[in-house]
Amino acid sequence: MDRPPPHQAVLDEVAPRLRRLRAQRGLTLAALSETTGISRSTLSRLESGQRRPSLELLLPLASAYGVPLDDMVGAPEVGDPRVRLTPRALPNGGTSVALTRGPGPLQAYKMIIPDRGVEPDLRTHEGYEWLYVLEGRLRLVLAEHDLVLGTGEAAEWDTRLPHWFGSADGRPVEILSLFGRQGERMHVRAKPRS
Repeated sequence: MDRPPPHQAVLDEVAPRLRRLRAQRGLTLAALSETTGISRSTLSRLESGQRRPSLELLLPLASAYGVPLDDMVGAPEVGDPRVRLTPRALPNGGTSVALTRGPGPLQAYKMIIPDRGVEPDLRTHEGYEWLYVLEGRLRLVLAEHDLVLGTGEAAEWDTRLPHWFGSADGRPVEILSLFGRQGERMHVRAKPRS
């Protein structure tokens, strides 16, 4: 026996919900038709379940009833939008916390980077990175540039360029980092130190 798709129960409840909304507002099909521009026969078929609701029909009805579309159709709850922060130890002794929940074109991280006490070891890889210094001073070596960014400064670069970043003054530095595929850029600049 075939099981109905999971969204079928939501769709099955639209017709009775439309009937209830019209009754609560004390509207006739004729009055609702005049307000929405939807024919009486179409409204009747929607309320009886003989016609499947479409966005073109539901939007004017939501407007006429003064209710959000999600409420009108009884859309399922999306769930808790909060990202549960799970710190992860970095190989350099720092900490990284993912601020995005799943795979996607951009990934956001909050990082605390301790003083590595080592000379920069420049790396390259595919992608594009943007970072913002929340607190502290960050040393960013990017190809031939050697920069120091302070609190509130940001930088962006194509990660195919040789790069390295770490503490600039021996104290931990806290940053936000966005990493994405090539071409998904945030246009912010950091000035080279003079």
